[in-house]
Amino acid sequence: MNTEITKWVEEEGLKFFRKIGIREGQTLLDFGCGEGYYTIPVSKAVGKTGKVYALDKDNAALDKLKTRIEQGNVKNVKLINERTKIPLEDNSVDVVLFYDVIHLVGKNNRSTVKDRMKLYEAMRRITKEDALVSVYPTHLDTHTDVTSKQEIRKEIEKAGFKFEKEIYCELVHDNSRVEGYVLNFRRRRNAHNGDKTG
Repeated sequence: MNTEITKWVEEEGLKFFRKIGIREGQTLLDFGCGEGYYTIPVSKAVGKTGKVYALDKDNAALDKLKTRIEQGNVKNVKLINERTKIPLEDNSVDVVLFYDVIHLVGKNNRSTVKDRMKLYEAMRRITKEDALVSVYPTHLDTHTDVTSKQEIRKEIEKAGFKFEKEIYCELVHDNSRVEGYVLNFRRRRNAHNGDKTG
């Protein structure tokens, strides 16, 4: 990692995750975690009493993240090597991060609404009532069948999540520090697929 990325991962990322609403003691899924640019700082945000599941299909990226975890003596992260199947229990997760990954859900790294809806259904299954789902949508015009974050927002709402807020912030993308928008949602009660909770 270059110096700017290292600084974000080791220092500024914690402030970022506090800003979007991550608290100590939460259980979090970093879906499509890659090399852990978000996993490492968010593990600090949930603290020793929290848990981070870092899921990715890329073995090489997970190996790099494993090395970082070991070097940093991080104890609250569990690595999961999967493409789209999420081997977590129902109603077990407080937060899901979809950062720079939603465009890769589908065949040949091209995401369709059908692919994404399956993923949103899986998110509803594993998340607790009122869980936070935070999305950083990227590459929409080149890798998906939508062109704007507004379209992504509408389909996530349709899938049973209530839009909470949009946050303009500095974060990491493609090994660089960039400015972008994060969309925060909450899992709604009684919203979808016969959900009877609450």
